[in-house]
Amino acid sequence: MTRGAGWLIAAIIAVLIAGCAGPQSVPVHDRSRTKVVRSAPSVSSSAVYTVRKGDTLYSIAFRHGVDYRTVARLNKIPSSYQIYPGQRLVLKPSAQKIVRESSTRKKKTVTKKPSVDNSSKKQVKKRVVPPKTVGSKNTSTSVPKQARPKTKKTDTGAPIRWQWPSKGRLIQSFKTKGQVNKGLNLAGRTGDPVFAAASGSVVYAGNGLLGYGNLIIIDHNQKFLSAYAHNSRVLVRESDKVTGGDKIAEIGRSGAERVMLHFEIRRDGVPVNPLKYLPKKR
Repeated sequence: MTRGAGWLIAAIIAVLIAGCAGPQSVPVHDRSRTKVVRSAPSVSSSAVYTVRKGDTLYSIAFRHGVDYRTVARLNKIPSSYQIYPGQRLVLKPSAQKIVRESSTRKKKTVTKKPSVDNSSKKQVKKRVVPPKTVGSKNTSTSVPKQARPKTKKTDTGAPIRWQWPSKGRLIQSFKTKGQVNKGLNLAGRTGDPVFAAASGSVVYAGNGLLGYGNLIIIDHNQKFLSAYAHNSRVLVRESDKVTGGDKIAEIGRSGAERVMLHFEIRRDGVPVNPLKYLPKKR
């Protein structure tokens, strides 16, 4: 073997070793002409809900802090408020728009824009621009704003006569910051009575809401709801009519760390401070 051939073989071996040890090259493709299809906007998990067994429209709205009437309107649910497992419910108006756009974009196909003759553009432009009218009081060409839809009053007219749901002392007040409490926590012993805080109809009685245990929700006038949580026994059923002061449950600790009654008042689905509505305790 000549000296020159030896150098050549050594050089080839060095190149092979470097190729094995170094990173492999990645082919580069020119994507400048590739059409990018935008993905559909994501929908927040809190804005769209899939109905599960045992859910009611009231319990879903209560869980997400929205008005059940709004949910019914957004999803075109009739006044019977019947829903079924697997049904997807839009909980907020913003989500309704996103879901609609998402389904529309899936059906869209990429098509080329047809070429437009420049002369036809000029003709269209001349037809669109209206001539000025001499002496006209209103020369504005803007489209008039749509009239706002009329909203119906939700109150039935009769004021609600609130009363305390139990005789226990107040151990935690309504709080919106820090350690949030959406209602009042009232002390008691297991089996102490829980009273309806006002007259109304029972729209939920169950334990399907995490953190509330055995829960009762009463609809008072389609605007105000009251809720009674952590009961040991529930003495009413859905659709029952109750009068303020009726015994509806017994205090317990279901879903709680201690025996107590958690009581809430919600106006249009939003928790409010019950102390603003309840009479002063003697």
